[in-house]
Amino acid sequence: MKVPNVYMTTNRYNKILYTGVTSNIINRIKQHKDKHYNGFTSRYNCDKLVFYREFPSMIEAIAFEKKIKSGNRMKKEKLINEMNPDWKDLSKGWYE
Repeated sequence: MKVPNVYMTTNRYNKILYTGVTSNIINRIKQHKDKHYNGFTSRYNCDKLVFYREFPSMIEAIAFEKKIKSGNRMKKEKLINEMNPDWKDLSKGWYE
């Protein structure tokens, strides 16, 4: 089942933030962890899921992703801290 999600990943030191949108968050985070694609997330080791939010439609998810990407780091950190104040990997246990 496809469910639109906006998500943010970071590296192990919580220094770099990546924001993305997907219809299959479990598969997409696994791709980040496996460094499936050469690009920003593999180059900066952004494979720790620290935020995600489901949306009823992909149009709404994309609009929210654009809103996050246009904001500054402080706004992104606020979203993460509201959901995940310890910045734990929210995907822990998904693949075991």
